[in-house]
Amino acid sequence: MSKIRGFLDQNLIKLDYTAAAERLKHHCEFASILSLEQAHLQSSRCMDCGIPFCHNGALSGAGAPKSVGCPVNNLIPDWNNLVYQADYKQALEVLHSTNNFPEFTGRICPAPCEAACTLGINAEAVGIKSIENFIIEQGFINNWVIPKIAKYKTNKKIAVVGSGPAGLATAQQLARMGHSVTVFEKNDRIGGLLRYGIPDFKLEKYHIDKRITQMQAEGVIFQVSTFIGDEFPKKTANNTALKIISPKQLDADFEAIILAGGAELARDLPIAGRDLKGVYLAMDFLPQQNKINAGDKIKASINAKAKHVLVIGGGDTGSDCVGTSNRQGAVQVVQIELMPCPPEEARQAWPYWPLKLRSSSSHEEGCERDWSIITKRFEGNKKGVLEKVIAARVEWIDGKMCELAGSEFEIKADLVFLALGFVAPTPDILAAFALKQDERGNIEAQHYQSSNPKVFSAGDMRRGQSLVVWAIREGRECALRVDAYLR
Repeated sequence: MSKIRGFLDQNLIKLDYTAAAERLKHHCEFASILSLEQAHLQSSRCMDCGIPFCHNGALSGAGAPKSVGCPVNNLIPDWNNLVYQADYKQALEVLHSTNNFPEFTGRICPAPCEAACTLGINAEAVGIKSIENFIIEQGFINNWVIPKIAKYKTNKKIAVVGSGPAGLATAQQLARMGHSVTVFEKNDRIGGLLRYGIPDFKLEKYHIDKRITQMQAEGVIFQVSTFIGDEFPKKTANNTALKIISPKQLDADFEAIILAGGAELARDLPIAGRDLKGVYLAMDFLPQQNKINAGDKIKASINAKAKHVLVIGGGDTGSDCVGTSNRQGAVQVVQIELMPCPPEEARQAWPYWPLKLRSSSSHEEGCERDWSIITKRFEGNKKGVLEKVIAARVEWIDGKMCELAGSEFEIKADLVFLALGFVAPTPDILAAFALKQDERGNIEAQHYQSSNPKVFSAGDMRRGQSLVVWAIREGRECALRVDAYLR
């Protein structure tokens, strides 16, 4: 690298956050972006290491228990060096060569690349994520992010079902190859989970809109409020379809079909009192606030103002419920998790993703957290409204959960959000296409091609619940397979 002693002379530069009391007043992003000088110093820390594990995401495939480095194989040392040399335009070219949407991953990716950084063995890793976000912001500031229109058209028509990161990445790659691509989305706006799952304070939606404009110029057609299936589904917070198209019609109109609808079937908690008013799935709650932020009028929306909120589930979705509840004015937010509290110091060997206690910015804004808690039942009043949750403490012995005798206690709760993860794609679309499924209920698609040779799949629908960065990688690789099939 350009500065041989950079990793010795320069400490990690952490991003500044707007103070919690101030950022709770709005739903906008609050993390800073590196200045030119900070980016120069941050990138100088990148080492000339023999094997840069940071971009070796290819070492782990779909379903692998561990992940090493960046799933899209970002050429991190290369663009770090270019940033150090202040060649931001070329850095953007290198970044875009592996990642269609660095403005998404630069904000919401948990950065497995940093966990795999060689410097992280005995010091703080290079701030890769912040540099990535800096590069793409320079691209937009300087108008370097422009449509890449294919010189030659193949006249091959492709349907992409789902407009999340996997669907968008697939569609953009195929359009740039010269194919005619139409993206179908059941909601009224494009973006999938990016639009209606991730809160605006983590990812403002104008970032998605800029990419849609670029993709439209590249020839991609977007068709919203359209459900693909045999039966019209009931409308929910995450489904506002006004039109239905059958798989049979899709098959007649297109030469290849790509299913990239995500893993939307949420894990529920079927215990006593589950039907009480006040107990909701996280994805009944989060999309509503995003819609309100976008200016929509929501009837009977779920609101945490002046309420005691309990979030069950300790992952990112649970954290998003915490942050959204606090912004709505909750009196108290409590988050519980069935598994034991992770250690404060990482115990898993580099370069793998470390097991350790993680606190998000939402937790710092106000949240009581507890671990090794089992939820036993929900209790409410005579009107069927939730009032409290009965829970108990557990311990884990040889991987088995045991409830501690006499540990039962109650938690005051007006609202409960179930953030227990997602188990599979919605069964109706799989049934409509009559596709083989794997043991987890995902589409069985070796090399992205399903049991129907004309139908491909990418993202969470194929590999199961995962990261946005994995969805982008899957979309890019799926596009290559579809292109080879059509040619």
